Amino acid sequence: MSPPAALETIDITRLKGVGPRAAERLARLGLATLEDVLFHLPFRYEDRTRITSIGSLRPEQGVVIEGEVMAADVVFGKRRSLLCKVADGTGLVALRFYHFSAAQKNALEKGRRIRVYGEPRPGAAGLEFYHPEYQSGPDIPPLEKALTPVYPTTEGVSQKLLRNLAAQGLQWLQTHAPEELIPRQLLDQSGLPGLAQALTKLHHPQPDDPVDLLLDGNHPAVKRLVMEEMVAHQLGMLAKRAGQKALSAPVLRGDAFTGKLLKALPFQLTGAQQRVIGEIRADLAREHPMLRLIQGDVGSGKTLVAAAAALVAIESGYQVALMAPTELLAEQHLANFRHWLAPLGIEVHWLAGSVGVKARRETLAALAEGRGALVVGTHALFQDAVAFQRLGLIIIDEQHRFGVQQRLALREKGRFDNQVPHQLTLTATPIPRTLAMSVYGDLDTSVIDEMPPGRKPIQTLALPTSRRDDVVARIRAACQEGTQAYWVCTLIEESDELQAQAAEATFDALREALPELTVELVHGRMKAKDKAARMARFSSGEAQLLVATTVIEVGVDVPNATLMVMENAERLGLAQLHQLRGRVGRGGEQSYCLLLYQTPLSFTAKKRLAVMRDTSDGFVIAEEDLKLRGPGEWLGTRQTGDLAFRIADLVRDEALMAPAREVAAALLAQYPDRVERLLRRWLRGGEHFADV
Repeated sequence: MSPPAALETIDITRLKGVGPRAAERLARLGLATLEDVLFHLPFRYEDRTRITSIGSLRPEQGVVIEGEVMAADVVFGKRRSLLCKVADGTGLVALRFYHFSAAQKNALEKGRRIRVYGEPRPGAAGLEFYHPEYQSGPDIPPLEKALTPVYPTTEGVSQKLLRNLAAQGLQWLQTHAPEELIPRQLLDQSGLPGLAQALTKLHHPQPDDPVDLLLDGNHPAVKRLVMEEMVAHQLGMLAKRAGQKALSAPVLRGDAFTGKLLKALPFQLTGAQQRVIGEIRADLAREHPMLRLIQGDVGSGKTLVAAAAALVAIESGYQVALMAPTELLAEQHLANFRHWLAPLGIEVHWLAGSVGVKARRETLAALAEGRGALVVGTHALFQDAVAFQRLGLIIIDEQHRFGVQQRLALREKGRFDNQVPHQLTLTATPIPRTLAMSVYGDLDTSVIDEMPPGRKPIQTLALPTSRRDDVVARIRAACQEGTQAYWVCTLIEESDELQAQAAEATFDALREALPELTVELVHGRMKAKDKAARMARFSSGEAQLLVATTVIEVGVDVPNATLMVMENAERLGLAQLHQLRGRVGRGGEQSYCLLLYQTPLSFTAKKRLAVMRDTSDGFVIAEEDLKLRGPGEWLGTRQTGDLAFRIADLVRDEALMAPAREVAAALLAQYPDRVERLLRRWLRGGEHFADV
């Protein structure tokens, strides 16, 4: 046998059937080498190894039939079609073609032998095959000996071509052993096949192979490749992290301001807050940029931790920018920072879409001249007109709501003297461990896993909409006792206009049902000024009930609010339900959350509501949410390609994540020459891991 071969060096044009045009089309699938072909894996299989009798056909099951053409006629209904009837002695079935030629009709002559592959479906003539694959005539080839793979494809690239290329690749593997890029001493491969064997099994499974294990990822051949892909993914993270840590950042020290802030607080920090502040201070004192993610459940005190970090930078003579994804959330930060920092003589500037021309001009001048030590804002912060004199720290809230380029744009504004600012990111969305390791592996992570003393767990009930009158009575009683309540309206449609209409209708109904209460309305279609005024009336206690859309998911902090009603709760994901629920329970009083739902409930909706009822732990909820929705959907608007796993599944393969990280670190240290090739194999060279 030849020595181990570098599969990535064999150009795809060396394979039979690949000319310049085909190569161009295959490139759209990312196929440029033999390695690319072999790692372009099937997503399902067809069984063309046995013939099924027509009499035993079942709808929508892929089968091979063989029989005799009884008739082939052009028929006219709603659409003109060619209807071919085939019999095998056990029954009769129709083949229907809407696109056909005269030559095709003539070839399907009565008495001709025909073999058909497809999925029969109920039609006008009983069970029908619509545009099936077929072979006819005296020279029908033998049946397939293995299952037929079905590959991801693109326009102009047929399954036939992909199968042909894969077959050539497997034939080549029989005489050329592929190089194992992860040495055996680093990866326990006991019970796992070698690379060539695993690839052969996935491209060419036998009829008696457990296809269900191949498809659900539990076959040893799949596990062999999953582990390699996860190692490659972690290598990408480590490479990205190394690139970031190689940059320089200002050294920030100082504890006078932070000490004054903490002394003025009417409460003690939790142990978790103190620990995380210590971790941040250690990062800021280094000459490489901090890249730290702070995870903390709603109400755990992340904002105060961020304020402590900001004060270290300001005391060191540098500027701080805090960016939030919505004006509502940014305004909440603005209010908190002004409350805490004003006694220290630090002015907090404000920059958002709603800021007037004069105020904007003054803020921009203060930042450019270095007079503005701290600015809170939205996307407006990375507009071209914004310039900083000495930006030392960037704080990003709910970072998954910003795209990579947006975060980069803000960092570049702070680049001076070959230095970049430190970066602190906050999230109130607890991130499942597997996602944290795979998606945010380039960041140091701190978890605030302790709630302020005196907080009581929110009691949650799920009620059908038929109990709506009882819920209204509950609100009346709560508000008469001197507390406040939210009523959140949701719709399936993500339309601000429709959401607003729903909220307005509910607002009118609740005002009529509760005339003794002051009711306010907030939704995304309102002008920022009007929204802020109404929120202020609710925050001050002037209004007892706030009707709102999910616009209040983040950023509203009213300790006196003890009751939250969520209408159509079955339409929301767990993460959003948890975020919304966190708007109550922020004071010392017992708080309640009522989830109103429409019947009947789907299985998933029942599961979600049960999780919300049974736990208030954000991390438990996040894990369950990940299982229900999968990683891609869970991340929502995170605009990176780094979750594009080809085989691995973050939920199914969670147990492999930690070992993969260890193997990646060892490979980087002991076999650095193999890293680039592994990244090329699985991550197209690692371009998904662009600097963030």
